[in-house]
Amino acid sequence: MKYSIVVSAALMVVALSACDRQATVAPPVVVAVPGPAGPAGATGATGSTGYTGAPGSTGDTGAKGSPGYTGATGSTGATGDTGAAGARGKTGGDTVIVVPPAAPAR
Repeated sequence: MKYSIVVSAALMVVALSACDRQATVAPPVVVAVPGPAGPAGATGATGSTGYTGAPGSTGDTGAKGSPGYTGATGSTGATGDTGAAGARGKTGGDTVIVVPPAAPAR
């Protein structure tokens, strides 16, 4: 048992050392060196006119207005005509009127 551990450790050392990694090479970096500016280029052609956009959507309905003021009181109407005269009443026959006695003072 003690030999199997030593043999497997040696085998792992040999297997891992056989795999060699290649060194990564970074691409060369281009460095711009500032210098005097060159002459300006010619003016470019004017671009074509863009398309007209689609019409916008209809807006939302506005809010309800506040209630109006109460109107002024109207004028008094004209006085009505006098009514017709009433007919003469009939005389009473055997009608009896009963008056209750006054309540005693306390």
